[in-house]
Amino acid sequence: MRLTLTQRLSLVFAALLLVCCGTSAWMQVRSNQMHEQEVVQGLSRDLAQHIARDTVLMDTQGLMPNAVRDLFSKLMLVNPSVEVYLLDTEGKIVGSAAPEGRIHRDRVDLAPVQRLLRGDALPILGDDPRSLDAHKVFSAAPLKVNGQPAGYLYVVLLGEDHDRLAQRGATSAALDTALLSIALVALLCLIAGLTAFALITRPLRRLTETVSQFDIDGVPTAPVVAPAEKIASHDEIAILDATFRQMQARLSDQWRSLTRQDQERRELVANISHDLRTPLASMHGYLETLSLKDATLSADERRRYLGIALDQSRKVGGLAQSLLELVRLEHGFVQPVLERFSLTDLVQDIFQKFELTAEARQVELKASFAPSVAAACADLGLIERVLTNLFDNALRHTPPGGEIELSLRPQGAFVEVTVSDTGPGIAPQLREGLFLRPFNIGGARRDGGLGLRIVHRILQLHGRDIQLVELPGRGATFRFSLPVDQQTAEQWAVRSMNLNSPQL
Repeated sequence: MRLTLTQRLSLVFAALLLVCCGTSAWMQVRSNQMHEQEVVQGLSRDLAQHIARDTVLMDTQGLMPNAVRDLFSKLMLVNPSVEVYLLDTEGKIVGSAAPEGRIHRDRVDLAPVQRLLRGDALPILGDDPRSLDAHKVFSAAPLKVNGQPAGYLYVVLLGEDHDRLAQRGATSAALDTALLSIALVALLCLIAGLTAFALITRPLRRLTETVSQFDIDGVPTAPVVAPAEKIASHDEIAILDATFRQMQARLSDQWRSLTRQDQERRELVANISHDLRTPLASMHGYLETLSLKDATLSADERRRYLGIALDQSRKVGGLAQSLLELVRLEHGFVQPVLERFSLTDLVQDIFQKFELTAEARQVELKASFAPSVAAACADLGLIERVLTNLFDNALRHTPPGGEIELSLRPQGAFVEVTVSDTGPGIAPQLREGLFLRPFNIGGARRDGGLGLRIVHRILQLHGRDIQLVELPGRGATFRFSLPVDQQTAEQWAVRSMNLNSPQL
């Protein structure tokens, strides 16, 4: 039979309580006996001395048998618990009134007799002539004949009759009351202990039930509570329960995050496969046409077909390069090298890079700088990649006659960078997971490749984040900030290493 923790604790407590109560009862009985012996011996300590002083039990010829027998019989008749013996100087029993065959010792140890005569503390136990191993309280007095030691008068104060009466249960009322009190206290302690164990182990039972019901499907089965260090209670079990609930909530959140990341990874692989298959199929079709119909195609047709195949090849190459770059970023192969640089100079370089493309699409590039914009502290190459991806994405979604604006504004220890366009913007239903699922959101197709995801990851490596914000009269507007001093940049970069983990 398997017992619960509460049942095992209760059984152990009951066993210990039984042992303690039994020991206490034994000590109470023993104490009562010793008290009785001390009182009896204290009251009758000089009994033997009085008898020896008032009665002649020996003469110059030795023991007077008749006098001894008559005196001992009278004393034992007056007090049945008294047994009187006459000892010689060596402790040998030379006279008594005991019935034939009742004496089992022929000699009494005189050491306790000497201690009693010296006045040592009571009780003092001496040999019981009617038992081989028993010891009892006694009274003793030396006997002298003509001034010379002749032996001892040895009186056992609690003899066989007393023992017989005590064995029949004739205990004192005080002892009975003490034993009853011990039993009552034991019962009350047992009830209190079992109740206390039930109350103490109730949080453990609740925690055990919670653990047994815990499901790793990402749905917490227990409410989230305050952190253990903020719990008012100092009860270790309550802190353990709260800590487990926090752990359960964190595991559930992590499991949901892993499930979401796995789903995003599946979508990413599916969409990459789709985007690779389309240009590859187109390129394969035109190359196959050139191979099969080379003799019938004109020079212009050949050039057109080759141009289309090369364009599709560039698309595949660009997609493969972006995918490789994202893998390197998300698996920690790229770490930012922090340095101070001028953001205004970097923006001018970006404008020069996209100037011809913007003119061809009839899109105006505008810059808005606040006075005395401080230099930023970040990885110059990675931040250039961020701005390049944002401008490339904006150019592809801004219609002819539109504009793209980049603004720089100081924000305390940071510089705020905003890139906005006048395109159609991003529909609300497509904004969730915008920087995590760049290919397919909610079943709606969106161009842009891996650019925004790469931007998000680069800024994560710097300990920063990018946001999609609303500006009146503008389309898609992206905003992020960069630190302006080395210490702040290093602090945020270290924080990003602790919080961010590879996602691909």
